Amino acid sequence: MSGLVDAAGHRLAVRETGEGPPLLLLHGFTGCADTLAGTAEALADAHRVVSLDLPGHGASESPADAGAYRMEATLDALEDVLDALGVPRAHVLGYSMGGRLALGLAALRPERVDRVVVVGASAGIEDPEARAARVRADEALAESILAGGVPAFVERWLANPLFQSQRRLGVAFWEGARAQRLRNRPQGLALSLRGLGSGAQPPLHTHLPRLAAPVLAVVGAEDPKFLGIARALVRRLPRGRLCLIPGAGHAAHLENPAAFHAATRAFLAGAEAAVGLPATPATERSPRA
Repeated sequence: MSGLVDAAGHRLAVRETGEGPPLLLLHGFTGCADTLAGTAEALADAHRVVSLDLPGHGASESPADAGAYRMEATLDALEDVLDALGVPRAHVLGYSMGGRLALGLAALRPERVDRVVVVGASAGIEDPEARAARVRADEALAESILAGGVPAFVERWLANPLFQSQRRLGVAFWEGARAQRLRNRPQGLALSLRGLGSGAQPPLHTHLPRLAAPVLAVVGAEDPKFLGIARALVRRLPRGRLCLIPGAGHAAHLENPAAFHAATRAFLAGAEAAVGLPATPATERSPRA
């Protein structure tokens, strides 16, 4: 199944594949459902996989109201999608911005979530000064997108050191990723930054100690910034685990998909003690797990 679903007053592009326990996939900023297609295909033999383009991305609508992109509004939209598909509860897997949304859904709408996998994700920014600084930086970036257009922004975005490890995937992958990002619209990207940037979103840290869902925080072993973030995240989670993926940077699901999919499959099946492969350098338990 693929098509547009009415969600929180606008339409989101949704696709389904596979059968089994539902699994909702949430992509990162500038991405779309296609960027998680490899994960959808790898897990469709065990799960009913629901992928979507988040508001302002891909084939979904780009509302003119910045409020439509905020955490609460986006969670409303995700619930509407699940309701439209007859899914009362689902596992949730999110990358980067999608990982922040996955944590938000688990923390603020816990009745809709079974297990959570986040990749290269945070719970927002806890420190007020750092959060305000990020809001200012994202506002400047949003203005530059609206003034200069998507092509100039994409060149600047792909120059981020966070993404350089993905060049090892080859020229065809890199150019495909560039082309996918270029299909986004200025308004959608700018308002997504304003409404759902890591500074704009409400920090979720105070919710983490009460989060009932098991959470697997996946991070590439070559992503030191988010390794620190993931370790701090797991320490606060009652049922949190940290899984390091070797030979991968920020987008571990793309850079070492075999290791990532094996760890994810085991975790979603409930084999928390067996998460990871012999090839993974470490899988760490939360002190309270």
